[in-house]
Amino acid sequence: MPANIQNLEFFLWAAALLAGAVLSGFLLDYLFFKLAVKFFRPEAGNVLESFRLHCRRPARWLLVLLSVQLFLPTLEMTFPDNRIMGVPKQILAILLIGSIAWLLIQLTKVLEDWLGQRFRLDVQDNLASRKIHTQISMLNRIVTAVILILAFSTILMTFEKIRQFGTSLLASAGIIAVIVGMAAQRTIATFIAGLQIAFTQPVRTDDVVIVENEWGRIEEITLTYVVIRIWDQRRLIVPVTYFIEKPFQNWTRISADLLGTVFLYVDYTVPVETIRNELHRILKTSAHWDGKVWGLQVTDTTERAMALRALMSAADASTAWNLRCEVREKLLDFIQKNYPNSLPKLRAEVSSSETRPGTKDDNVFGAAGLIPMVPCNPAKD
Repeated sequence: MPANIQNLEFFLWAAALLAGAVLSGFLLDYLFFKLAVKFFRPEAGNVLESFRLHCRRPARWLLVLLSVQLFLPTLEMTFPDNRIMGVPKQILAILLIGSIAWLLIQLTKVLEDWLGQRFRLDVQDNLASRKIHTQISMLNRIVTAVILILAFSTILMTFEKIRQFGTSLLASAGIIAVIVGMAAQRTIATFIAGLQIAFTQPVRTDDVVIVENEWGRIEEITLTYVVIRIWDQRRLIVPVTYFIEKPFQNWTRISADLLGTVFLYVDYTVPVETIRNELHRILKTSAHWDGKVWGLQVTDTTERAMALRALMSAADASTAWNLRCEVREKLLDFIQKNYPNSLPKLRAEVSSSETRPGTKDDNVFGAAGLIPMVPCNPAKD
């Protein structure tokens, strides 16, 4: 048989084996997911859907590559010359390592989805959920980085020359580590701060914080920076080291419930007990009050007015803000309608000295030294 015909038969046989291996991989992928749908419990449907969404493609290609790997001995028998099979084997090994790394990274997303379904953030008391979400978000990034580093290192180790070159570099690894550490000490400090936040959790996902005099919620935490969603939909980006080195306010560190205050400055003639009863009535009819804490006290007195502090509790910061605005408006409306003369005034003593007629002092205010009563700002928070 001529050599060219024999070579053609070898190549056709190899192509048939490769096609069979690929088809076997796709068949295994189809059967695996069909059986998974059939035998998984109904309550695991969300997890299966997440697995199909994230892992279907890497799992499919991994099964295809494993099938090709199983057929590889037969292909080697077809081509006994190792120089011909060397390059395909190298490519196959790299693709296998890459597909395994891809699948592992996608599995971390499935785990994140599963924990997100078990620990929901859209519930009233979500403290435990925010802890879990913060940790899994940070760990997901760490695991992804580790997988990529290991996969890249493993791929390099498949090349004989690079492996020998790497061995020769071990002698100078200590010097290189010192140089890199000195050059990237800021980056390393940021990375360590990210790990510290992940485990000590001074802030968590969806925490309400005051940072740089801005009120907002923690939207995203990475290993290098934190994204804060400000109340007006702006985004404040701060490095993770900020939460280690500088003070800030966390309104949901222990729980989401919060005490709100409203300050009113009124005249001494206002009946405090009546205002207190009106506050209680407003709170009982409000959808924002959680029914736990309320009170009204005279917290300060000046020569012009007295300060009333209305105290009330709410389930979270946003609700507390709405409740404070509602109480402030309704208390002001109540005072204006029922005690309009009890708003703050400027007082002056009327002089009893007589004035001579026919002079400029005939003016009532000029002669008596009376200062007209001028209302002040009725509400100041």
